[in-house]
Amino acid sequence: MKKRRYRATNVKQANWERIAELATGQRVVFGVDVAKDDFFGVLMTPERHVIETIKWVHPQQTRALGAHLLALQAQDLAVVMEPSGTYGDALRGYLTDVGLAVYRVSPKRVHDAAELYDGVPSLHDAKSAYLIARVHLDGASARWEALSASRRDQHALVAELDLYQGQYQANLNRLEAYLNRHWPEVVRILAVNTVSLQTLIGEYGDPGQVAGHREAAARLLRRSGRGLLSTEKIAQALDSSETTLGVVCTAGERHLLRTLSQELLRTHKAIKAIEQRIGKAVDEDPVLTRMASVVGKTSSLVLQSTQGTPLDYPDPHSYLKGLGLNLKERSSGKHAGQLKITKRGPGKARKYLYFAALRWNHQDTVIATWYQHKVKRDGGLKGKALTALMRKLALALWHVARGEHFDSCKLFNAQALGITT
Repeated sequence: MKKRRYRATNVKQANWERIAELATGQRVVFGVDVAKDDFFGVLMTPERHVIETIKWVHPQQTRALGAHLLALQAQDLAVVMEPSGTYGDALRGYLTDVGLAVYRVSPKRVHDAAELYDGVPSLHDAKSAYLIARVHLDGASARWEALSASRRDQHALVAELDLYQGQYQANLNRLEAYLNRHWPEVVRILAVNTVSLQTLIGEYGDPGQVAGHREAAARLLRRSGRGLLSTEKIAQALDSSETTLGVVCTAGERHLLRTLSQELLRTHKAIKAIEQRIGKAVDEDPVLTRMASVVGKTSSLVLQSTQGTPLDYPDPHSYLKGLGLNLKERSSGKHAGQLKITKRGPGKARKYLYFAALRWNHQDTVIATWYQHKVKRDGGLKGKALTALMRKLALALWHVARGEHFDSCKLFNAQALGITT
């Protein structure tokens, strides 16, 4: 296997006259390795001949690079990139705006090709740019279409929800830890994620202050519980404030508990407001509305923001593959490997689909019966059964998005399960 060297020239020092001569009338591919600052690109012909390897500092030298690329008299010039987070988005947008075709390749394919062409398993910037161009010429790329404004808004809405949910969960864990130190009894009476307990701690801070204001604390619990807290539970919580085994709070610790609880209440309110915006967005989209009937409003928006609408997929199994729920197998000779999902694409979509599967398993008799049979048949492996249910729900969503009514009996052989409908 021929050894090759990966040397790069800065965009300012490159001999663009020579590059133009070699590129004139040719079909040229420009493979780009994206980084935070130092970008590398390889100009390559269909014969896999490298015209030049260019490096430049983004964004300072990007416009200069674009001007040189546009000045080439190539028959066709395609730019190929990996979807490397957000670092390449500005370059992709700029190149698209100036009229160049931009393609994307899977980072997994580039990684797997590290040893394919030169026999060396190493990866570095210049080599990655070379591999990206080669993978494109081998036909393993796709046109990088810009997302619509509505899809970008959906992305932003989901990211905003993730932001507040992450803050909420982190602070909830902190509050639970501190309460187990200073008031361990109360978290066994009132769940730490309830508005009632968070309101109580946000007002008084520690059990000593609650015990000193028992009547006012009782009124606060009744009001924040909206009539759902029984008199017995309220009494238990207040009694425990007077007899707790917890470590007595200092003034600073009391202030911290109040701050944590107030922040949880604020974040909870923000999450509810975002969920209302999500609900409004779903109600305005007929496809999302149909999907929401199966997986819920938030999950339907997450699926569309990450995967696009099921209407974009030609068949149910292509949608399943887009979600990373298609099966892979590693078998050789007498070794028969287990079937596992590929987990390609955003894990967030599979996360929300997983929770949807859990909900259906608890609320649908047909699904629950099938799930129990599946777990028993697989030797008690519940995770495997839930994954299988996720796959079935994904296939169903493709049909539901096109207007079909969701019927769990269509997912399974109800007669074989002994279920009469």
